[in-house]
Amino acid sequence: MWAASCLASCCAACACEACRSAVGSIGRRSARIAYCGLFGLSLIVSWILREIAAPLLESLPWINHFHKTPDREWFETDAVLRVSLGNFLFFTILAVLMMGIKNQKDPRDRLHHGGWMAKIFCWCVIVFLMFFVPNGVVSFYESISKFGSGFFLLVQVVLLLDFVHGWNDSWVSKDEQFWYMALLVVSLVCYVATFTFSGFLFHWFTPSGHDCGLNSFLIVFTLVLVFVFAVVALHPKVNGSLLPASVISLYCTYLCYSGLVSEPRDYECNSFHKHSKAVSTGSLTIGLLTTVLSVVYSAVRAGSSTTLLSPPSSPRASSEKPLLPFDKVEEQDMKKEESVPVSYSYSFFHLIFSLASMYSAMLLTGWSSSVGESGKLVDVGWPSVWVRIVTGWATAALFIWSLVAPILFPDREF
Repeated sequence: MWAASCLASCCAACACEACRSAVGSIGRRSARIAYCGLFGLSLIVSWILREIAAPLLESLPWINHFHKTPDREWFETDAVLRVSLGNFLFFTILAVLMMGIKNQKDPRDRLHHGGWMAKIFCWCVIVFLMFFVPNGVVSFYESISKFGSGFFLLVQVVLLLDFVHGWNDSWVSKDEQFWYMALLVVSLVCYVATFTFSGFLFHWFTPSGHDCGLNSFLIVFTLVLVFVFAVVALHPKVNGSLLPASVISLYCTYLCYSGLVSEPRDYECNSFHKHSKAVSTGSLTIGLLTTVLSVVYSAVRAGSSTTLLSPPSSPRASSEKPLLPFDKVEEQDMKKEESVPVSYSYSFFHLIFSLASMYSAMLLTGWSSSVGESGKLVDVGWPSVWVRIVTGWATAALFIWSLVAPILFPDREF
């Protein structure tokens, strides 16, 4: 008994020391990835609590104070929203604290890159305290999360545009026939995938014998946008490239699919109603994956040529080279930290995580819409449909604007 107690104490001490060493090793270069890891942890916690926390929440009198106990689905949604609220508050507080940082001699710069034991502890405390807030606060957060999720989707679009333009510029700058052929091949593959995917959309969501005018319009309109992208990109005055146009075309087609597949399972034009659970799980997985990729990309791409994350004082704000391009730049250590301006906006960086917290909560709760008898269907319902469709249209508008803006306003930088 005594030996077992000693062994357990030694194991606990070793585990604590290992965690302290791991956290202490997080430096300036890896801090952004550490924030991504913390965000990923919040997604895992949300998913686990959605599955197991309903009986516990049902037994808490300050949460279950209704005359008639709600369904299990309500408590699953409540658990996800409370974790998301804690995550949102944590990153929002950091975003407010980091406002106005211009150079690395600011004391808050160390707070952004260090103090990880304290930050992880604060995150745990904030998330824990969210399970004691009134239901009205959670309900209010649920309402504003739908708008915050829309903003995050717009941020996703901006990041995607930044990625495809950077990808195109990187290959074109090599000025070699091999890379030009690679551009052509990738563009053709994206267009073949786009039109093939569109054919499946007509097969899946416009079944014969049913009036599916809305679905037909959405698919046809997406194909019209694909055609417009190519025409604008190849216009002599634009001097664009087919690679960004083809990638955006495929992405808009995917958004159209994700919107149509989120239609209610009793909708006659949704041929996936017989496989609703599998499709719902797949849609959730893809949605969470794109969310994580967007957050990670925003972290490693912070301070890029888009100037979206770069403060005016940043040396990279007016540079065409991103912070983490396809070659290694960050390997050069900063010898005089006090005189170096910050390379990206810390405040906006944390704001992205705040919006991502809202969006992930909406994904896990099906945008707080009814999920049917199983209580497991997520990301299903008309709100989810129109969020995806409108995001696709916004993507089209932003892409076209990114092509024509330099022509309309030649004296301004974009």
